[in-house]
Amino acid sequence: MSINRGEIWLVSLDPTIGAEIRKTRPVVVVSSDSVGMLPIRLVAPLTEWKDYFAQNIWHVKLIPDSINGLTKTSSVDTLQLRGVDTQRFVQKLGSISSVVMKSIVIAIAAVIEY
Repeated sequence: MSINRGEIWLVSLDPTIGAEIRKTRPVVVVSSDSVGMLPIRLVAPLTEWKDYFAQNIWHVKLIPDSINGLTKTSSVDTLQLRGVDTQRFVQKLGSISSVVMKSIVIAIAAVIEY
């Protein structure tokens, strides 16, 4: 199974602890395709968009379309990045544009004060 940067996948994130995003849900693969020998990808989980997210530097809004495969307006939560084994990946939904990926990278950089 090929899992690449900029793709949106359904991933089983359980088990979790505390405020971590849980369940099987969409994620965006943010790790470089050329990094690492282990079957692990760095992902940013998606959650349902809330209007108050617009003020947060770590939320990136995604509008559903035929390319990303989403069914509702969502938010990429870059504060909840996780390294996950590829065995957790259930189904590919779609992909995002390079412009959206750049917005995600900027949000990640802001979160880590880069």
